[in-house]
Amino acid sequence: MEVFTLKKRKYFVEAAKGYKAVNNGIVIQAALVLPNNKTTQPVDACGVGFTATKKLGKAHIRNFVKRRLRHIAGSLLPCYGLSGVNYIFIGRHNTAELNFAYLQRKIEAALQDINNQISKDRQSNNVAKNNDCGN
Repeated sequence: MEVFTLKKRKYFVEAAKGYKAVNNGIVIQAALVLPNNKTTQPVDACGVGFTATKKLGKAHIRNFVKRRLRHIAGSLLPCYGLSGVNYIFIGRHNTAELNFAYLQRKIEAALQDINNQISKDRQSNNVAKNNDCGN
């Protein structure tokens, strides 16, 4: 699956309104990509963005957190990413200190959790459309 980096603020704001999974060391937000004529974003790929706030520390710590998140996302999203979904990875106060393997397991669990939420909603929307009698 193709994974591309999100750089515009509007994608981060959309994801904040969507699905959310919180784990030790990571917060993952996700939003479905709606097909639109104005966006150049392909619907058959997934987008990824990274955030580390100033609460985490100075610039070198925030950069370290984002590097860790980029590396883990690059290895997990081709396997666990859903097409047509934007994922935002947000570093937390202990992301820099956590063991890398532990952090990777937590991110994998959070991705599975968020994908289950998305699958449930997609399935319930399909059932609702199929049960519509058209009156």
